[in-house]
Amino acid sequence: MMDDGAEWDSSSRRTAFRPSRSNCVVTPVQRIESLASLTGRSALNEHSFMPVSTAARPQKPDRPDKPDRPDKVDKLDKRDALLRAAIDTFAARGFFNAQVADVARAAGVAAGTVYLYFRGKDDLLISIFERTMKAAIAEGRRSVGAIADPVEQLREIARLHLSRLGRDRALAVVFQVELRQSTKFMERFSATQLREYLGIIRDVIAEGQARQVFRSQINPTVAAKLFFGALDEMATNWILSRRRYSLVNEADTIVDLFVGGMAKR
Repeated sequence: MMDDGAEWDSSSRRTAFRPSRSNCVVTPVQRIESLASLTGRSALNEHSFMPVSTAARPQKPDRPDKPDRPDKVDKLDKRDALLRAAIDTFAARGFFNAQVADVARAAGVAAGTVYLYFRGKDDLLISIFERTMKAAIAEGRRSVGAIADPVEQLREIARLHLSRLGRDRALAVVFQVELRQSTKFMERFSATQLREYLGIIRDVIAEGQARQVFRSQINPTVAAKLFFGALDEMATNWILSRRRYSLVNEADTIVDLFVGGMAKR
C-alpha cells in the first residue's frame, strides 16, 4: 500500500514515487536516496557527504620541464637537414635526375615537408650555393683580416677553399658539376655571392700591389679570376681523378705558381 503522503507517477516509465504537494518538503538526502534506488546503486551513507581531503588524492609525479627550444631553431635544423639530404641526393643521382621525393626520402620526411621550406628542386640547389658561399665569404674575410702578408693571405684563401670541398666530396660534386649544368644557374650565381667572393681575392691582390709585393700593371680583377680559376680547376680534377689524394695539399703549389710565375730566376 502507498502512504498517504505520496502519489503514483503514471507518466514515468520507471516505478517511482513523487511527494504530494500536501506533504512536507523533501530533503536533498531523500531525493538522492530515491535516485539511488532507481539506478540500482548502493544507498548513501554519512561518508557520502564528507569533504574529500586533498591530501588523500594521488598526486601526479612532477615532470621535469623540457628545455626551451624555439621554433626558429627547430626550423633551421630541419632546413639544414633537408639541404644536407639534397647535397647527397644531387651528387649521387645528378640534379636533373633527382626528384624532390628523393630528397625527402634521404632526409627521412614526407615529400610535402620539403615544400614547407623550399619552393622546389631549383630552390634547393640555389640554397645550397648561397649557404655555402655565405660561409666561405665570412670565413675568408675573417682569416684574411688576421694575416698581414698578401702572399700568405692568398695562401690561406686557397687552403680554405680546397679544404672546404676536399672534406665533403658530395658538396664538391654539386659545386663543380651540378651547378654548371644550366646557364640560368651560372648567370645567377656569378652575379651574387661569387662576385663578392672574388672581391675578397681582388682586394688582397690590390693591397699587394699597393705595397709593391705584386706588379702594379696587372689588372687585379683579372688576376683574381685567374687565381679562382686555378682553385676551381684543381677541385674539378680532384673529383674526376681516380687517384685519391688530399685536395688541400695543392694549395701551396697553386699560390707559388701564381705569385712566382714560371720564369726562371
